[in-house]
Amino acid sequence: MRITQTAPKNLMDSSGKPMVGQFDGIPQDLGVELFRYKNEMDNSASRWRQYFDYKQFQFVSVISDNYIIGVALADIRYLGSAFCYVYDIQNNALIEETWLRPFSIDTATSPSPYSSVAHIGGKDVQFNIVDGQWQVVLNTRNVKADLRLLPFPNQSLPLSMCTPTGYNGWTYTQKHNALRIEGNLSVLDNNVDLTRSLANYDFSAGYMRRETSWRWASINHKAKGTTLGLNLAAGVNETGSCENVFWVNGERHLLGPVHFDFVRSNDKEAQEPTRWRIYSDDGQVDLEFQSVNCRSEKLNLWLLKSNFRQFIGHFSGYIQDDQGTIHRLNNAIGLTEDHFARW
Repeated sequence: MRITQTAPKNLMDSSGKPMVGQFDGIPQDLGVELFRYKNEMDNSASRWRQYFDYKQFQFVSVISDNYIIGVALADIRYLGSAFCYVYDIQNNALIEETWLRPFSIDTATSPSPYSSVAHIGGKDVQFNIVDGQWQVVLNTRNVKADLRLLPFPNQSLPLSMCTPTGYNGWTYTQKHNALRIEGNLSVLDNNVDLTRSLANYDFSAGYMRRETSWRWASINHKAKGTTLGLNLAAGVNETGSCENVFWVNGERHLLGPVHFDFVRSNDKEAQEPTRWRIYSDDGQVDLEFQSVNCRSEKLNLWLLKSNFRQFIGHFSGYIQDDQGTIHRLNNAIGLTEDHFARW
């Protein structure tokens, strides 16, 4: 049995240490200004490091009958960046827009997963969070949107957790899959019916490792009257816990660690179909993933590097929930990701 705790109002305790573990609910503030950050020699970190070592990124994916939309915004202090892509499922075609802002000029983020505003590019991309509820506003060449992401049922809990990272850092991660969508969405001037659409979000922030890498998988799926959401990851939150979780009709099931077995490819090969196996030692997860397309980006800016690949494809296999029920998938569309960052 995995132990959870009530989410604190502020992630930092009275001594300036982050509270760690799995939470039932959302902290109102990460308390970044209260964090007592020390360097590798146990001395207080400089104000420069206190500011520039903090990283925050947010991501939303929307799955409709005809399109997948992925939109992300990252503030790593030295650089603000964002992307918004549209994947046409029937035509296997992907188009995207990107934004890069040195020293996060024209970029705004707030260290609260409960009440905050984030935007970039003259507000081309906006994430607004009010009382824990996400609003996504997009005004790009390809996508116009004003969306609200809502849990179903309303009492559905997100993944909400904090773990120690590196020698003296920490990472807060909050994710929620299989969310219903209200609002308006237009892709290439065509209105999109949101009746059967699902979404997921990711809010991750903290004092992460200077060199960070992760593997990730995400599913939002409806089948035979059941709504399934899945988040699996390896590489960031493995100190004492992990961020693997499965939602069945909104009910959260915390899972154990998983392995990602795949062959890493170069730029040209990334566009070719690749096969992944994602599985757990305890037998609760055993999935195969076959990619059909990929959104990739490489940045080599001397001190900063990013090698990013997000694959779109289909999952088959099974996940076992906490009650022992096995849920089988057959060509369920979803995402995987392989990312290296030096920031």
